[in-house]
Amino acid sequence: MSTTQRTRVGVIGLGSMGMGMATSLVRAGFETWGCDLREEARASFAGAGGHAVATAAEMAAEVEIVLTVVVNAEQTRAVLFGDNGLLPGLKPGSVVISCATCAPDAVQALGADLAAHDIHLLDAPISGGSVKAAAGQLTIMASGPAALFERADDVLDALAAKVFRLGDGLGQGSQVKLVNQLLAGVHIAAAAEAMAYGIRGGCDPQTLYDVITQSAGNSWMFENRVPHILAGDYTPHSAVDIFVKDLGIVHDTAHRDKFPLPLTAQALNQFTVASAQGLGREDDSAVIKVYPGITLPGTAANDAGFGNGDDSGPGSDLDDGPNDHGGA
Repeated sequence: MSTTQRTRVGVIGLGSMGMGMATSLVRAGFETWGCDLREEARASFAGAGGHAVATAAEMAAEVEIVLTVVVNAEQTRAVLFGDNGLLPGLKPGSVVISCATCAPDAVQALGADLAAHDIHLLDAPISGGSVKAAAGQLTIMASGPAALFERADDVLDALAAKVFRLGDGLGQGSQVKLVNQLLAGVHIAAAAEAMAYGIRGGCDPQTLYDVITQSAGNSWMFENRVPHILAGDYTPHSAVDIFVKDLGIVHDTAHRDKFPLPLTAQALNQFTVASAQGLGREDDSAVIKVYPGITLPGTAANDAGFGNGDDSGPGSDLDDGPNDHGGA
């Protein structure tokens, strides 16, 4: 299909996920607009063949389908309804695809408010991280009317290796994403605790990793995140603060329903401690740094107390929003 025949698409948020998604759409032949407040992100996207704009309002009249790849429900609402937002410039009948991690009821409310303007919403949170976003190999957990899937099918195919259709009702996509984030966060926190415990017990970190990845205690997150620890490289692909945010949403929705999530609560506490120590912008594997009295690869011993990283972080904004969000 030629570029002129394809749907005109916008992506709001050219961060660690949104940039990869936007460039995947360009590669697939879509005429694509990308929005970000950061000049460097806009320049990078323009260099990849996209149309770069600083505000959502600037793309509104140009596009038929818009993906919001931002931090949360509040920021999704802001880029749609706020100053310089998509509305009222978005054409009636257009489709918004919400990719942020949100509480299901927030997505349902957003869908109702958009419907009042004859704009349709597809609830489609994403998983796979920045590498899979750039390769067009994400997992998308989506719910909404079948007619919207038909309209957005070629767009979703350009972004994802797998699109799960989870029903007609808004919110089911977001609920499944919250289950994924619960597991991802708990598994990262558990991997960090296991490595810290093994190191404190005298295990060689590399040998410990080699044994566990060939044993029943292995997990995808252990296998994926522990190499960051072994390399002493906490360059963020998904950051500590992402899990403060996402596990916070999981915890809050369960608390509202009086449903206990003890493992989630403990993992959230570990990520919160790490963030409070200035590690929020580091890779989420940096949650291991909250453990005292261990020497991590590439660091000095931390016998004086909690934390063995500095407070500076990498200095980059990880929110895939208009200010620039990586995710699990």
